Amino acid sequence: MQIATWNVNSVRQRTEHLLRYLREASPDVLCLQELKCVDEAFPWQEIEAAGYNAAVHGQKGFNGVAILSKAPIEVTRGLPGDPADEHARYIEAIVPHDGGAVRVASIYLPNGNPPDTDKYAYKLAWMDRLIAHAKTLLTLEEPLILAGDYNVIPAARDCADPAAWINDALFLPQTRARFRTLVNLGLTDALRATTDDAGLYTFWDYQAGAWQRNKGICIDHLLLSPQAADRLVKTTIDKALRGDDKPSDHVPVRIELA
Repeated sequence: MQIATWNVNSVRQRTEHLLRYLREASPDVLCLQELKCVDEAFPWQEIEAAGYNAAVHGQKGFNGVAILSKAPIEVTRGLPGDPADEHARYIEAIVPHDGGAVRVASIYLPNGNPPDTDKYAYKLAWMDRLIAHAKTLLTLEEPLILAGDYNVIPAARDCADPAAWINDALFLPQTRARFRTLVNLGLTDALRATTDDAGLYTFWDYQAGAWQRNKGICIDHLLLSPQAADRLVKTTIDKALRGDDKPSDHVPVRIELA
């Protein structure tokens, strides 16, 4: 079973990129972030013609998450813990597979910049809610994959130039501490379970030749419950897509489960 995550940075602008990825990589499940459209504007027809069911939690102009699946899915929208939060940043689905099921979430965690504003307080509060929800999900003792754009650089090896990010909300100590708290609930970072290499990135800014100079950061992660981690075969960063014409600034990360 292949499960992938990808911040497409506008699904309407990248529909052709997305359809090509579905044809070539053919993941069983694909988690999308930063759709930047309402549900009605999502390319339903094209996705269904490609052989996928789609569950969408959209928002006008920004945010937006989705889960695409070859199999029919049961869906829950929104992260529990704050009924007043209207940001479309979390969607969760139960995906049947081989007589059982896996639970998959697509996550678009807040950026939090500038860190001296309410945006950073919202990021930390959102992470606290995610930690609480993950703790509940782990009690179910089932294969669980929390996948998405976490907007977190976990460690210095996850960015080409740590000094450039030292005061950024993605790399601040409080951000990294909460990410560790989440992982320490009993989750496994799929990439780091398969390699300790530095220089593995999932995002390259559009500015200052970041892609050409490989000045990237790793902020797209798949966190696995013990029941999913036991089945982990490999993790792949589909880096080549960043070299496409008019690409997303993120690339997909894909895992294979036995």
